[in-house]
Order: sequence, then structure tokens, then C-alpha cells
Amino acid sequence: MHDDFDACYRAVASRDARFDGRFFTGVTSTGIYCRPVCPARTPARRNVRFFACAAAAQEAGFRACRRCRPETAPDAPGWDVRADLVGRGLAAIRDGVVDAEGIPGLARRLAVSRRHLHRVFVAELGAGPLAVARTQRAQRARLLLDEDLPLTDVAFCAGYASIRQFNASMRAAFGATPTELRRSSTRGARPAALRLRLPVVAPLDAGALLGFLATRAVAGVEDVVDGVYRRTVGDSVVELAVGGGAARLVVRLGPAADLAGIVRGVRALADLDTDPAAVGAVLGGDPLLAPMVAARPGLRVPGSVDGFECAVRAVLGQQVSVAGAITLATRLVRRHGQALAAPDGTLTHRFPTPEALTDADLSGLGITGTRIQALRALASAVATGDLVLDGRGDHAAVTARLQALPGFGPWTAGYVAMRALRDPDALPVGDLGLRRALEAREGASTPADLATRAEAWRPWRAYAAMHLWTADAAPRSTAVSA
Repeated sequence: MHDDFDACYRAVASRDARFDGRFFTGVTSTGIYCRPVCPARTPARRNVRFFACAAAAQEAGFRACRRCRPETAPDAPGWDVRADLVGRGLAAIRDGVVDAEGIPGLARRLAVSRRHLHRVFVAELGAGPLAVARTQRAQRARLLLDEDLPLTDVAFCAGYASIRQFNASMRAAFGATPTELRRSSTRGARPAALRLRLPVVAPLDAGALLGFLATRAVAGVEDVVDGVYRRTVGDSVVELAVGGGAARLVVRLGPAADLAGIVRGVRALADLDTDPAAVGAVLGGDPLLAPMVAARPGLRVPGSVDGFECAVRAVLGQQVSVAGAITLATRLVRRHGQALAAPDGTLTHRFPTPEALTDADLSGLGITGTRIQALRALASAVATGDLVLDGRGDHAAVTARLQALPGFGPWTAGYVAMRALRDPDALPVGDLGLRRALEAREGASTPADLATRAEAWRPWRAYAAMHLWTADAAPRSTAVSA
């Protein structure tokens, strides 16, 4: 996108919100880089350079605009679709791999050399992976400066190892110290809750999203009340409300909270970074899906804050109704989930960890012996690191690894790929609800029919499935995971 100068300039001149996050504008006369929607006067063409990402603009010597605030732009949606090296690398950086393991760790996870990784990133983005990670960390810190947090908490929550490093990074990125940047000089104790505004790529069908989550809410772990979704994430509690072009997140941090990880998980859960226009451009051209896309242009594929939890719930949802799966999940939480230090309304427990389920007694919960075996195999694989369900790895390889476990067939693996791995092209081919939806509209009903028909929906087959499920008002009697 940033290579098409005329298209980018037209977007900047019209402040077209559809391009927000897709590229950034460096203005050579001011040394500042902006979002396409920046309200400042449009710069002359001769003074403009376009960049694929904020890190590339900073690498070129530009600092962030304090008016349009590039750190509040939504993530570029196109990268979420790509499963190539750069796409997976960006997802891993966003998930904090560089903060935890450095560039060597990132390269190791992607199975490439550091030199090759750097070369590919620079060719695609104009900045290396370390520059991208540093920019994202600075942007995360800049957002936290809007909260009434002590500066030391901002620094460490954002991932800085020292205050000195924090100050230097903020000055380099924004041309000012953290103290100068924050809107209020109020300092004090750590607040009871953080309130964050998460950018959203509009439109977003909040009603459908909350309806999906409410139907599948596990008692003690999550609930939906008055249009607000609440759940436990580790020892923290989050509240999510969506509307008005943004998502508002309230986080009550626990002692061991990873704020960056919580925000990443919530963004995945609500599928905030998908580009609905790109989905609609493909699915809206299909005669079967066109009316559904027109009716719900902002329909999302709800993700998961934790891949292991999603996979456990997928197993519990095999061959039972949604209500039945929720009942089993609730029993599992009450027996093996860790209780919160203090209940937060109806929220009382954390979802069980892989370590808690590896050798757990799962008898008497109503779970069949086959599924108990599947749950233990899953928990063991995740606990030992043999299986990673964070969406950073190669989707095909992770799906194959899942299907090698007992009790994981194509439907379960496809469903986990949709929600936990965030694969937009995943499709639970054997799903009876999808087959019935297809049969009712086109007369075909076998898994092979569905797989053949779905070829026209690539690379958005997961969204096609959501449209069919949402449009089909008839209750499904087969595997529908909680």
C-alpha cells in the first residue's frame, strides 16, 4: 500500500479512515510522522514520504505526531491474514516474544537465521524486527501514560527493564520525556483499575460478538451483563465494552499480571484487528453469502485469550449442545480451576492450567472416557511445550500436531485453528451446522460438498462459517464448541 504514492496521498488529503493503520506519512519539513487521518493541514506532495509501519518512519528519523498520535492507530489488518515469515514475525513481536527472548529467540521460533529475518523485515517493512519491537513497546508505554499510573509502573508494564531505558526510548520516539508526555502529573498508588481505549477497524458487529460470548460464558470465569463482557485472565479481571468505533477495556490487575499479554488476548478474543472491507470484498461476491455480509458487515470470528482454554472447550463441545458443553466446562472449572483471592461479582475462578489437568481426576464430571484421554493428552502436550497454541507457529503444522493427539479430528482441529490460532482461512469441515446450512440453501450436505464449496471463500473461510452459523437460526445439535 505505501508503495502507491498517489493512492496514499489521496487517502491523506481526504483523511480517509479506511487507511488508518495501513501506512504512515513522514513529513520532511517537520520531521514528524502521522496517521492518514491526522487533522493537521495536508503537507505538500514534495514533503511527503510513506512508510509501511511506524517503526520504519522512526528508523528514517521521524518522530510521532502528538496530534494524531500514531500509537492509537489500529494494527494493519493485512498482516493478520498472512502466514508468511513477516506476518508470523509481526504476530510474535506483538505477543512479546522479543521482549522475553530477544531477536535470537524470535529467529529460533521462526526457524530462520537472524540475518535472514532482518533482511526480509527490512525488505517488506523498511525496518528490522528489533526496531519494530522497540516501536511497539514505546507505543504501548505512550498509551499507558494516559492512565493514572506511576511512571515506574508504566515502564515495567510496557516491558522496559529500567527507567533509564524507558526515558531514552520515549524521547527518541516522541521527542519528549514521559513526564512531559503525560496529560496529568498526578502520581499516586497503583489504581484499582486501568481503563484503555483499544482501536478498532470498523465496522464491528458488537451485538453478534457479545451474543456469541454470552451464549458460551462459563460460570465463575466469564459473564456478560448490560452489554459488558467480563472474565478472569490469570489473576486479573477484564471488562470489555464495544461501541462507538472503539473498544473500552477495564483491567483490574492481579499481582502477577502481564498487561501487554492481557491486551493482546482481549484483542484476539474480540477480533479487533480484522479488516471487514477485505472480508466483504471476497465473501460479498458469493451469491450464498452476499446477503449475510450485507446484513452483518462487521461480523467477527471471536478468538480466545488463551489457546489451551479454547482447545479444552473444543473437546468438551464435541457431540453435545452448547449448553451441555458449558455445563461440563463449569464443572471442570469448579474442581480444577484456581479460585481468585477475592471474588469479583460472579467471577470466582481462573480457567484450569495445562499443569492442573495433566494428571487431574476428571471422573464424575460427566466427561466421557475418550474425551478425558483427549484432555490429558492435550494438557500434557501444552505443559511440556510440545504443542504451542498461541497462533505464532505455522498453522498447518500446529493443526497437524493437534490431529495427532487422541480425540482430535478435523472438526476439533479446525475449530481451534479458527479461534485459538486466529487462522482466517480455517474451516471445521465436518461441522453439521455448516453442512445443514449449505444443504438448506444449495442442496449439498456432505463434508466433501462443503470443502468444495468453501474454496470460493478463501482466504476467509472462518468468516464464511461465522456468517452461516449466525444466519442459521435453527439450533444445531452437533459439535459446537464452547
